[in-house]
Amino acid sequence: MTMRTTIGAWVLWMALVPARAETGRELWLREGGGNPVDVVAAGESATLELARRELVRGWRGKAGGTVRLEIAADAEVRGDGYRLTPSGVRARTGLGLLYGVYDLLSRQRTGRPAGGVSNPAYARRILNHWDNPDGTVERGYGGRSIFWRGGDSLAVTDADRELWAAYARANASIGINGTVINNVNAAPEVLSAPYLERVKAIADVLRPWGVRVYLSVKFSSPAQLGKLPTSDPLDGRVVAWWKERVAEIYRRVPDFGGFLVKANSEGQPGPQDFGRTHADGANMLADALAPHGGIVMWRAFVYDPEDRDRARQAFSEFMPLDGRFRPNVIIQVKNGPVDFQPREPFNPLFGAMKKTAVMPELQITQEYLGHSIHLVFLGPMWEEFLQSDTYGAGPGSSVARATDGSLFGHPHSAIAGVANVGLDANWCGHHFAQANWYAFGRLAWDPGLASREIADEWLRLTFAPRGEAPGGAWEEEFLGPVRGMMLQSWEAAVDYMMPLGLHHIFAGGHHYGPGPWYAPKGMRPDWTPPYYHQADAGGIGFDRTRRGSDAVSQYAEPLASRFDDVETCPEKYLLWFHHLPWTHRMKSGRTLWDALAHRYQSGLERVREFQKVWDRVEPHVDAERFAAVQSKLRRHCRDAQIWKDACLLYFQQFSRMPIPYELERPVQDLEELMKIELPWSHHN
Repeated sequence: MTMRTTIGAWVLWMALVPARAETGRELWLREGGGNPVDVVAAGESATLELARRELVRGWRGKAGGTVRLEIAADAEVRGDGYRLTPSGVRARTGLGLLYGVYDLLSRQRTGRPAGGVSNPAYARRILNHWDNPDGTVERGYGGRSIFWRGGDSLAVTDADRELWAAYARANASIGINGTVINNVNAAPEVLSAPYLERVKAIADVLRPWGVRVYLSVKFSSPAQLGKLPTSDPLDGRVVAWWKERVAEIYRRVPDFGGFLVKANSEGQPGPQDFGRTHADGANMLADALAPHGGIVMWRAFVYDPEDRDRARQAFSEFMPLDGRFRPNVIIQVKNGPVDFQPREPFNPLFGAMKKTAVMPELQITQEYLGHSIHLVFLGPMWEEFLQSDTYGAGPGSSVARATDGSLFGHPHSAIAGVANVGLDANWCGHHFAQANWYAFGRLAWDPGLASREIADEWLRLTFAPRGEAPGGAWEEEFLGPVRGMMLQSWEAAVDYMMPLGLHHIFAGGHHYGPGPWYAPKGMRPDWTPPYYHQADAGGIGFDRTRRGSDAVSQYAEPLASRFDDVETCPEKYLLWFHHLPWTHRMKSGRTLWDALAHRYQSGLERVREFQKVWDRVEPHVDAERFAAVQSKLRRHCRDAQIWKDACLLYFQQFSRMPIPYELERPVQDLEELMKIELPWSHHN
């Protein structure tokens, strides 16, 4: 695509958005209140033109002022970083200027001072879309795919380009520079010529915004698509097939980012099918990509149904391979050792794999946190994760430092977020779910940011009165209370779902409602909640101590000993690492059973308070978004009640202890609750 066509698509999309629409379509980039400005920029490129247009559109500085966009060497600026100067923005690259412009405009709209250098912590800041060729999105709650329509609908329309340009603009505004446009459970046809033509069209639209395209690939593609008799990574025919396929991609998309691979996991094919290792498979693909500058992101989400503790599996499989991967391979590791649970300790691979680059995989879409129905701001969750000390190179070895290249000096660094983007008018299904997309981008750029700061920025950009400097009554009556609600929302969800280290006690399949009893006959145990909560007359929790599965020993000292000792294990992880009697005495003096009941009640009460907070801020919110969020909160509260009642009544069968008398009684019987199939999709 030409520069004019790409920018024209964005301008057309902007023209289609009503100037005062409050559907949420504009995300944190709402129109309103720009002043005249003169932009001085040497050189010409599509990206530089976008930076100039954004300044003209959104400038809130001195009317008639001059802003200089300067590409120049700067000893303190790295990569696509930038320096905000008194006269404008200085960067080494055009993309750095675009990022600097977005930061400058954001600071004007939020009242933050402008100045200084900003460099990205991770070189590659990537969204993973679990989008399928038929247009569905696995674990997606914001509508159908923005990339794929299904059937034979691969032709690219002007509407497609407008949509992709708006998506790219949103990503560029928060520093996201890559996107994997198809599901990790990949279909082999995405590597066929018709699909690659659509991939080319997507890449052409995203390129000026600095967003590179990546693809998930199926490891068995040589056999399924190429009709070879094998997909063995050490077979010369397979090696040659992948090299030619990679070359074909780069002929269409010269800045193609690389491959994401899910292999030998949940039934997906992989190198182990041929007696090979993960390193053999990853290195074969890495060798094909290396001449073109591409990388392989090889997922560590693996687990064997025969293993006595699923949480141990990734570490057990990948640690022996540390140092055996090519330099352009990055091991992509979910934040916790099980699967995006409401709260998990960090995966022990972080800080342990020192000779191989490791990248965090976070889940923006709320598969296990209420989908697009519950209001759950994930900034505090990710802040806790990124700042956790792995002790991989001694004290101060945070997850962020162990993965951003600063601790072990790997040549590539990356971070991924499983996207929550779809065709819904507000992109994400819930207006507040947009905050998690925003938070991921901000933390990928700077993992040291506080979640309070991110929530503050997002609220000012998304809800402040259009064209006005937020302050006064708005800050006191809206910003403070709603920011507080956001910052409490994750902890509240943990409490009404699975507090004190409980995990994976969801209803089967959709992972929305409670199902601690869910254990269909014949199902593999690690796909059932009783495998994880281990509730019986003697107590509750999974014993991962040295006397149990010994998962604690996968952590560096002093964490291993700290988690192993019930007296020093943080209570937020207590039942993750310990199976304890119902009468175990907590630090509060309560029994474990009473503490569990109080946590469930506390989570529910906080959600009820969220309803009150939102109702009080009605004068400061447009009617459309106010009503949409209010409706979601009602459903949120009803379902939190079901979570609390169902879990307490189910576990009470084992504890045989009364619910503390100061707490409210369950409002339904367990038999009724076990029959409820919560309609988890807002599209139902």
